[in-house]
Amino acid sequence: MQKQQKRTIEAAERLRMAEERSQPCEPVRNIIGETDIDTAYAVQQQNVALNVAAGRRISGRKIGLTSASVQKQINVSEPDFGTLFADMEIGYGGVIPTARLIAPMIEAEVMLVIGRDLDHDCITFTDMLRATEFAVASLEVVDCRLRDWDIRITDTVADNAAAALYVTGSQPKLLKDLDLADCSMTLFKNGKPVSEGHGRWCMGHPVNAAVWLARQLFKRGTPLKCGDVILTGALGPMIAASPGDRFSAHIQGLDNVMTSFGN
Repeated sequence: MQKQQKRTIEAAERLRMAEERSQPCEPVRNIIGETDIDTAYAVQQQNVALNVAAGRRISGRKIGLTSASVQKQINVSEPDFGTLFADMEIGYGGVIPTARLIAPMIEAEVMLVIGRDLDHDCITFTDMLRATEFAVASLEVVDCRLRDWDIRITDTVADNAAAALYVTGSQPKLLKDLDLADCSMTLFKNGKPVSEGHGRWCMGHPVNAAVWLARQLFKRGTPLKCGDVILTGALGPMIAASPGDRFSAHIQGLDNVMTSFGN
């Protein structure tokens, strides 16, 4: 146990230093291995706890690797989750602070906002429908702290699922007014379409992804709470971003969301 705890602390520090310095690090799988998911989440939680102790407020969670196209992009085969902090949120049309990022990518997804606690076992699709206060279009900026996006599943889990920033839309909608399984998505970069997808590409339905997340969080003792946001996962391939780039996305039924990257 002592040896495992030492590995957890070492991996967490490597990732934390990379983020603080905006400089990539070597993979942490050479510390914790390629298959020990529980230890990878322990690494993630180590840094989450330190951030909370430093005064950062948890605003919700993100689900990663829900789309087959994104799994193929980075050579993993299962979803993961990470923690979002309030200072990661960018309002509609806001500017991304590029200087704090290493190798950012952007993806469009459905964001759910939870209106009641989900702190019980065996959370169902119906539970999630009842608990969701509203949905809104969003853009997630993911940023891998590992050099050249050289990752396996334990790397990305430990790296807080590459969570960096997220941009919110401004038109909240009730789930009863949406067909999230069949909604189309188009992501534009500097005015040109660069990524397309559908709601069903996110584990069959974005609410399925949210249910998976809720069950995982309950099992790990950190259940979803009223007011939490959930980034449910990419609806299509993620796209590299550079200073000066402008991005917008249209998700059918949820209108537009847009941002730009500072120079």
